[in-house]
Amino acid sequence: MAVKTRRTPGLSRWRSIWRWHNIVRMSRSAVASFRTPEMALTAGELHRLYRAERRGLQLFVVCRTAIFAVALTWYVLSALASGYTPTRFGIGFLLALTALGVPYYLAIDSRLDRPLFRFLISTIDVAAISGLFVMVPVYQGMDLPQIYAFRNSDIMLLMPLIALSTLTLSPSMVLWSGLSAVTCWMSAYILVVAQMDRRISWSDLPSHASREEYEALILSPDFIARGNRMTEAIITILVTIVLAIAVARARRVFFSQVAAEAERERERAARAEVRNRLGRFVPAAIAERILSDPVSLQPRVRHAAALFMDITEFTVYAHTRDPGQVIAELNAFLARCADEVAAAGGVVITFTGDGLLATFNTPLDLDEPERAALSAGRALIARSETEAFDIRVGIAAGPVASGSVGSVDRQAFTVYGDTVNRAARLEELAKFIGVSMLVDEKCSAAVPGLVPCGTHALRGVGDQVPVWRDSDIS
Repeated sequence: MAVKTRRTPGLSRWRSIWRWHNIVRMSRSAVASFRTPEMALTAGELHRLYRAERRGLQLFVVCRTAIFAVALTWYVLSALASGYTPTRFGIGFLLALTALGVPYYLAIDSRLDRPLFRFLISTIDVAAISGLFVMVPVYQGMDLPQIYAFRNSDIMLLMPLIALSTLTLSPSMVLWSGLSAVTCWMSAYILVVAQMDRRISWSDLPSHASREEYEALILSPDFIARGNRMTEAIITILVTIVLAIAVARARRVFFSQVAAEAERERERAARAEVRNRLGRFVPAAIAERILSDPVSLQPRVRHAAALFMDITEFTVYAHTRDPGQVIAELNAFLARCADEVAAAGGVVITFTGDGLLATFNTPLDLDEPERAALSAGRALIARSETEAFDIRVGIAAGPVASGSVGSVDRQAFTVYGDTVNRAARLEELAKFIGVSMLVDEKCSAAVPGLVPCGTHALRGVGDQVPVWRDSDIS
């Protein structure tokens, strides 16, 4: 025995609400598809998008012209193959629609190129085709009712024109094409039906009609098939809406891609601007590291080589010259020195008035920092020999602490430690004993062939330390 269960009224009500919720949600999604993020784009980006629309309109005109050209060719060849002579009206009609493609194409990007012009193209095409079903006889040489022209669902002839409108990338153009096609088609149908003395439709078919009654109805010259025409119109409108939504979504994707590309370009430009601005105050390598990997500039200690360079007797040099000229010459010289350091793999940490401090293997990795520092020192001395300045260089190797220091709002990258201090003292000692460059014990161990210069007391170090000089440099 089957047990009947009673439905809970509350559950049915919630199911109904859930169905309506889904309908509303899908409707909102469809409406949102027509919204495009144009306001988020700049004028240049919008111009690029509108230019893409114009290219789509050009493609639309070319394709519709090609369709009418194919229709003209098919009409002539099929008529000749069937033993009929193509009518002048048919040839002239299709030829005129084909030829209209030329002024249509030329009008794009001209003063006539307005939304109304684009809608007019679609309207003329569908109106002309719909007019054929009113003016052209159904069959040559026979007096057939004009309503027979609507018996074959020939609204499908308008579907290619609706589909072509998607090439314009304009949902409004697609909607207009579909609605104008339905309007013109139904207007032609109503005009033909209005001229009939007697009209019958599906409503005139008895409820239990026989086969003979059914055949008599659909074969009657007075049968207007109103329900069929309504079905065709509804299906065409639904297809048009789907195509318009598809174009709107494709347009949104296109806009999003352009917006994302523009945002990436703005980010690249901003990073380049920041890099350029940072490069005026910090080494370029550090500026790159700040932008790409800020964590790598956190304080750390590693083995590195420090190089101090200072201009000898710079005060005397500047005393007899114009200050502006001195600054210009000093800037030019230090810029060339920084290039020499960078060429050797080092990083200029700071400019010390009339000199500089550079490090090797921090913050940028380097396999042989001592050898690279010595190479940079030699290049700096060689450079000074062609300039108006005389320099001294001190190089030391060992543990070097480096990292960003300062407040939350303003920080600077610096290096510190005994190795850095020793390099500065070696540069001072080089001036005192009259040599161009001195290096410490760890540098001499890593780079054989240096000449010992005895042991000396370095200011602030205390103990006597051995120092070396390059045999190729006095």
